Amino acid sequence: MPRKALVTGATGLLGRQVVSEFKSAAWEVIETGFTRSTKTTRKLDIVDSSAVTALLDEEKPQVVVHCAANRSPDKCDADPKGARALNVEATRTLAQATSSRGILLVYISTDYVFPGKPGEAPYENDAPTHPTNLYGQTKLDGEKATLEQTVETNLGVVLRVQVLYGSTNDHSESAVNVLLNKVLQSQEKEAKISMDDWAQRYPTNTEDVGRVCQDIATKYLGAGKTERAQLPKILQFSSEDRYTKFEICRLLAEILDLPLEGMVGVKEAGTGVQRPYDTHLSTKALKELGVPVWTQDFKGWW
Repeated sequence: MPRKALVTGATGLLGRQVVSEFKSAAWEVIETGFTRSTKTTRKLDIVDSSAVTALLDEEKPQVVVHCAANRSPDKCDADPKGARALNVEATRTLAQATSSRGILLVYISTDYVFPGKPGEAPYENDAPTHPTNLYGQTKLDGEKATLEQTVETNLGVVLRVQVLYGSTNDHSESAVNVLLNKVLQSQEKEAKISMDDWAQRYPTNTEDVGRVCQDIATKYLGAGKTERAQLPKILQFSSEDRYTKFEICRLLAEILDLPLEGMVGVKEAGTGVQRPYDTHLSTKALKELGVPVWTQDFKGWW
């Protein structure tokens, strides 16, 4: 019987690579999207519970990888109700629907569930959570909804990841790739761009995350009910490459052979939506499962 996966948010930065990695591993993949649906995707409004259950009943996947989310801290603050509807309530509905149909759900979460105070990282998967902004809180609530709805079947697993980079349709899709635009803007006459040189980030490639999602699906679906009940319900994946945004810009400028006199590093927390200082994620739980945690070299990828 061919293996079938359904990916929500399949047209997004991460979703595209999740689709690619599952297809490379010989899965049949149902790609779903909404605002950016294409000829190869099924249009799905993830907050429409009847549409979600109808598609699950039609396609009958073995696993759903839930990438669809509002993943912008600023946009979440601008639309709290919409952020909660997508990141929490839609996730709760999806988890209930997949669990009741015997489908594994892999919920993509974030390092922003942690406070990120200096000296606390790296965080283990069972470390106390305490988000510093609404985005992190909605993703944490999405985690809780996933685990609550799948507690009896053990068919829910959370995968926390760091800030993502990779192949994009537009640099603005990634908080890392978009820094290329900032480097180019810094070349303008009399430019003086302020860039965060305080918060620590661990840019992780979307191809690597897609590979890990496929490995998790294979591992958890291959386990019997008794074995699966003993597997961890929260996993974490991260690169070990550590940079501030300013350091990333300096690296990109070096690769492009451009000066960076038009940019100034800021060595203190910024204003606006609060970001944590250092939320580096431990990959110990994945290693103990035997899932490879190697990542592409950040500098080499560019």
